[in-house]
Amino acid sequence: MTLPRFYPIFDSAAWLARALPLGVRLVQLRIKDKDSASTEAEVRAGLTLARQHGAALVINDHWQIAIDAGADWLHLGQEDLETADIPAIRRAGLKLGLSTHDHAELDRALALSPDYVALGPVYPTILKQMKWHQQGLARVTEWKRLVGDVPLCAIGGLTPERGQACLNAGADLVAAVTDITLNADPEARMRDWLKVAG
Repeated sequence: MTLPRFYPIFDSAAWLARALPLGVRLVQLRIKDKDSASTEAEVRAGLTLARQHGAALVINDHWQIAIDAGADWLHLGQEDLETADIPAIRRAGLKLGLSTHDHAELDRALALSPDYVALGPVYPTILKQMKWHQQGLARVTEWKRLVGDVPLCAIGGLTPERGQACLNAGADLVAAVTDITLNADPEARMRDWLKVAG
């Protein structure tokens, strides 16, 4: 499976409404700290927008809402794997992306036959406190060798220039969050990303 190489991550459908008209075709909706009704409303709005633009929308974490809303894609972190019903997710036909940070997590992820594997943080990130230090480009190359044909997503502290370096090192797609959302001109920044990885 060939995935679009640029993979932005946003916390609301409003961001999707800004990104999708620019040509973004793979995007993640990562919603934290909202009640389930608000989360489901955002997911359904996001799915409507994605389908209008012929884009793939990946729902982070909320697997039951993803199933109920008829989503096609789900992303789970390692902590989420503890509580997610993987058989139910597979029965629903959801494609699955999984986060990894070390070899044990990669082994666990590959055992679940994911549709992509994410490695992070490649560079230092301000998004969240993590116990892992930056992975670096050599780890991207190593991970690609280990995952083989499974698409590899690089995430963590990426800029368009660093994203290009990750693609050169073996990543199949590159994810960005705060490089876009904290930029003074997010649309221009997304265009920069699309030139590199679109």
